[in-house]
Amino acid sequence: MKKLPVFTLGVEEEYQIIDPHSRDLRSHLSKIVDGAKIILNEQVKAEMHQSVVEVGTNICKNVQEAADEIKYLRSKIVELAAKQDLVVGGAGTHPFSRWQDQPITDDPRYHHIVNELQDAARSNLIFGMHCHVGIENREIGMQLMNQACYFLPHIFALSTNSPFWEGRQTGYKSFRTKVFDKFPRTGLPEYFDSVAAYDNYLDTLVKTNCIDNPKKIWWDLRLHPFYDTIEFRICDMSLTVDETICIVAIIQAIVAKLYKLSLNNMSFNIYRLALIKENKFRAARYGIEGNMIDFGLQKEVETKMLILELLEFIDDVVDELGSREQINYVHTIMKEGTGADKQLAVFEKTNDLSQVVDFITSEFTKGL
Repeated sequence: MKKLPVFTLGVEEEYQIIDPHSRDLRSHLSKIVDGAKIILNEQVKAEMHQSVVEVGTNICKNVQEAADEIKYLRSKIVELAAKQDLVVGGAGTHPFSRWQDQPITDDPRYHHIVNELQDAARSNLIFGMHCHVGIENREIGMQLMNQACYFLPHIFALSTNSPFWEGRQTGYKSFRTKVFDKFPRTGLPEYFDSVAAYDNYLDTLVKTNCIDNPKKIWWDLRLHPFYDTIEFRICDMSLTVDETICIVAIIQAIVAKLYKLSLNNMSFNIYRLALIKENKFRAARYGIEGNMIDFGLQKEVETKMLILELLEFIDDVVDELGSREQINYVHTIMKEGTGADKQLAVFEKTNDLSQVVDFITSEFTKGL
């Protein structure tokens, strides 16, 4: 049996910087980023809003390496925040913070986005986790991306962690995606039959001044314009490292499994985007608690059942990737609920969003 190539990983997380007294998001005035740059070099950067810090791992050979890096990055940002009397949290939205009160980072790139997108950009106070999986070449990457699109709602459902927005219980398990939908070039990716067609599309957008660089394609999954990676961007930021790593491991395994099928001249069915959108909506609304559509059977099935089927589908690559332990954490998520379920449980018990924030910040350092 042909050995699988190494599917390298790169993980980006976006952290909330929080005032421990008011529990609101708080501008760190770039002190955290400047401090982090000294120890972490290019692994940390400011985001559009001053209360957000983005970190990224180096290129990791396996899930274990990625886990070690994320633990290290989380620990370091917590340390630097503490020096400013600030705390850190991981969730797709802040429970009550108002975007109108959050200053924009003074950087030409962000000024440009705000100038173009106006309130759609200013209100984009959301936090995600992005996972890059390295691929041999972009042609293979394109094929894998087309097929992996089907699994995005399943992955997304497990990550749902943004039930509140501006002090309201939204009724969604992930409201983050509803906020981000206001941006152009977001949502599920278009189908492209070749890299040439994809590059042609990017060239057209750049040529016609729709975008100034190809990174302004903000789809849920994209073939990265500059690296040999496919980048999964659909997930909410997770409460804990364990959740992040579980989801990263599942993403890596999906890519590896689809690659393995292609070695045997097989491929996964490509489903109509309009159908996958239905499942994405259900994931945003209900997380793992609702039903999704099984397109093969053409009927509704419990989302948890579909996730178990996904685990069966990837099972024959997991040991080679060395990620069984991390993937098995999915059973804990299914039993205890996603980040959104946990946030809602705290709110139900206390009826106090400040306590939800305290819960988010206390979970951030779990397992570090």
